[in-house]
Formats: sequence, C-alpha cells, structure tokens
Amino acid sequence: MTLSVSPCFDRALWDTTVNQLGGHPQQLWGWGETKAAHGWSADRVIVAEDGVVVGAAQIVCRPLPLPLRNLAYIPRGPQTAPGREIEVLEAVAGYVRAAHRSVALSIEPDWDAASDAVRALPAAGWQASTNTILIGRTLILDLSRSEDDLLADMTKKHRQYIRKSGREGLEIRRVVRSEIGACLDVYRLTAERAGFGIHEDSYYFDIFDNLGDASPVYAAFSGDDVVAFLWLSTTDTTSFELYGGMTDEGERLRANYALKWFAISEMKARGVVRYDFNGLLNDGVSRFKMGWAKHEDQLAGTWDLPLSPFYPLFSRALPLAKRSMQVARRQAGRVLGAVRQARASRP
Repeated sequence: MTLSVSPCFDRALWDTTVNQLGGHPQQLWGWGETKAAHGWSADRVIVAEDGVVVGAAQIVCRPLPLPLRNLAYIPRGPQTAPGREIEVLEAVAGYVRAAHRSVALSIEPDWDAASDAVRALPAAGWQASTNTILIGRTLILDLSRSEDDLLADMTKKHRQYIRKSGREGLEIRRVVRSEIGACLDVYRLTAERAGFGIHEDSYYFDIFDNLGDASPVYAAFSGDDVVAFLWLSTTDTTSFELYGGMTDEGERLRANYALKWFAISEMKARGVVRYDFNGLLNDGVSRFKMGWAKHEDQLAGTWDLPLSPFYPLFSRALPLAKRSMQVARRQAGRVLGAVRQARASRP
C-alpha cells in the first residue's frame, strides 16, 4: 500500500501522536518551536496507511547558501509503528525532496544501533555520517526497574555520594521560571570551566516556555543559592538530559549526585520508562554518567540521505562551519561572562 504524508498544524494532535508512537522529546512540538525561533524552520508530518497512522517526523530545516539551499534534519526521529521504519523514512524523504529541495535529509533516530532498521539503512540509500549533532553512544536507564535495582547497578561510590549529598542540608526541587536565570548563571560558569560554548539566554527561556511541563528543570539549593541544576525534556516514555551545571560549592557538597537521583526518581514516578543521559564521551562528565549503571547503549548514530548533486560539497563544508560556530559561541560566552562580572562588581 502507498503511504500518505500529511503536514500537521495541530499542536495537541502532534504531541499526542508522538507520545502514542513512543517518540522522543526532541520530536515534541515545543522543541520545533524553539528551533524555529533560532535560525531553523519546523515542519511536522504524519505518515498513514489507509487512515491508520504508522509514523511521524518533525523535520527542522537550516538555511544554507546557494546552491545547497537547506539541510533537513530529524532529531531522534522519526517515530514509527514497529517494523515500519524504512517505509516511513522513504515516504518522509520523498516529501522533503519535493517540499524543501534540501541538499540532504539527516537523521539521528532513537533506535538501537543493532536493530533491523539500522542494518537496513545502507540498502535504502542512507550513508553513515560523522557530522554528528546528538551523540549515539549514551546511557539509557530502564525506569521500569525498581529503585533498589537501579541503585544496585551503580558504583559503590555513587551510592555513597547520593547518601552523603542527601545529608548536606540541600533543598532539591523543581524550579520555576523566575529561577531559570540563576541556573543559567551556573551553566555559564560550567561552560567557562569546561571550555564549551552555550546559546544566548533567550534560547533556554524559549525551551522552558515552549515545552512547558515536558521540560522540567531541577536544582539543588544551598540556602538561596543554586549550586547545581539539571534540565530535562520528556515524553510519556523517554526522558532526555538537556543541560546541567554545578558551582564549586556544589562540587564540594557532591550536589550533582543527590540532584540526579532526585530527577531520576521524579521521572520514574511520572511513568517514564527510559532515562537517556544524552551522550558519552571520554571526559570527566561521562565518567560520572557511567557510574550510574553497569552498561552503556549505542543508538543508530547519524545517517544522511543525499538529495542533491551538491551533497559532496555540503559534507565537506559542514565540519568547517560547525567548528567556526563552536568557536564563536565560546567567545560570545566569555564576553557575556565578563560583562556580567563587571556589572556585579559595580558598587
């Protein structure tokens, strides 16, 4: 049967469809709204067969110089009925080719790397890409397990530090919008210390506003001060860590241990069954993440479907452009941090 592809303009219908198909938070309407306010556009399509929904994809497009036109990207999608992955991708690719005339369609699906769907991608014309946005190597906790089982899978040190930080008199709770600025102050300090770039404040406030209850932010307070925070996004089935940070005082108190366990427990109570730590690298943060379980997970990675004869030019130019953007973001973060310090030091 031929699959139909129809744009969706109804937020409630879209988010319901994503949740019914077990989709990822980066496929929610609010995530697309945020990207659309910051240099991308968002297009959402529902794929059906004889009126029965078999898949859905939120496609975000980034304008590129001519003749490349734009890049179409599906973050952690599409979401599909079991066994319909390649069919849905073919239908969505046909839509993107006609509607957006993109140089390529890039996907980073929330699929296990060893799945039949991933093994079928090369035969369907997809090429593995190193132009990664979301890291495929990650850690995903199964929150359908008991808290005792989750604790047993941690390192002994993690269990000790959860207990230790829980005795430090910290207040750990979900923050309200007026407290986001304090969390972002901590994030800037973390970024400066670790040497990575961050967005302007408006980007994070847009996430908070556009995703609403699907993007809870938790923080550990020592007195009135935020000493650590953890920002999530979540669907009915999957929670995904977006951002986090900690002050020197928070590090001394091991606040990130009790904070993360609090967030995991909150998501478990919410009925979420998958908790994704959002990427593992070979750094200190990843070593901290890896202490929460005895395993790690490998998702599908990044795959491109070339849609234009200019794809080879795009694949060579993108890494250079990404490096330039990363450098510019780090420099902008340093300038903003210096400005804030200067203002804070004024009598």
